[in-house]
Amino acid sequence: MSAPSDHRYGVVVDSPTEERNERTVHMDTVPTLELLRLINAEDRLVPDAVASVLPELSRLVDGAAERVRAGGAIHYVGAGTSGRIGVIDAAELLPTFNLEPGVVVAHHAGGEAALVRAAENVEDDAEAGAADVAEVTAGDVVIGIAASGRTPFVAGALAHAREVGALTALVTSNPRSALREGVDVEIILDTGPEALAGSTRMKSATAQKLVLHTFSTALMVRLGRTWSNLMVSMVATNAKLRARTVTILHQATGRSREECESTLDLADGDLKVALVMLLADVDARAAGEALARADGVVRVAVDVATPTPASPAPSPEGTH
Repeated sequence: MSAPSDHRYGVVVDSPTEERNERTVHMDTVPTLELLRLINAEDRLVPDAVASVLPELSRLVDGAAERVRAGGAIHYVGAGTSGRIGVIDAAELLPTFNLEPGVVVAHHAGGEAALVRAAENVEDDAEAGAADVAEVTAGDVVIGIAASGRTPFVAGALAHAREVGALTALVTSNPRSALREGVDVEIILDTGPEALAGSTRMKSATAQKLVLHTFSTALMVRLGRTWSNLMVSMVATNAKLRARTVTILHQATGRSREECESTLDLADGDLKVALVMLLADVDARAAGEALARADGVVRVAVDVATPTPASPAPSPEGTH
């Protein structure tokens, strides 16, 4: 019997993620431990796939940092698992880096309701994707996330972003994706066939998570939201995080935990202010003023706040 021609079962997706993985064809017949080893062996391919796109990711980080410094915003756009990964990354930036709301925004097909209950059909609405990013301007960045590389919701958002001149990027596991056309930065993750054919919540999603977390962390570093490799912009909203601020201050300065606690008290709990106080040996007011002048970047604030040693007075003429 020939296949129907009206496409009521959808369009066939031409993507490696849909191909059958010859390494796992017997996954349903092996013992559980071997089944887990098969899945794990596929997962171990993901870091290499991410490593291969680092040059492109670097371009995206630098372009995004430039736009955020100028007042622009970053927009993640995705559906299903891809969209949920974008939502998670954007949400975690606020407490981890004290990022202002609206700097990194996630757009998930179907909205909040689709986060906890799958509504996969909403991904087919290109007009909804365009509408979700209607406020995007040329100073913003729109990152489409689509493992299969064909999601209409993402296509609509990217098309609108290109029209207004925004910086655009695509994160996909499909090198044959039509969505690549016209984007400024292509991040093509060669994760190959999934252990379970078509289940892009596996390797493809893992690669997307690594890419977004790497992108956003590097962006925060470039924007001065860290000091060395420490999270000095975090918001201490509970006992665990308050203890972590003391640990970070201790690690950064080598001062005792007792001194770090007392300095944090003087800084009203502001880790950045306390860090500048200890590194530059100034009071809380001077540290706060230095941070304001340095746009919140601790390294610059320390240079601003550190007292300049007084030059020795010149010796009277003719004396030795």
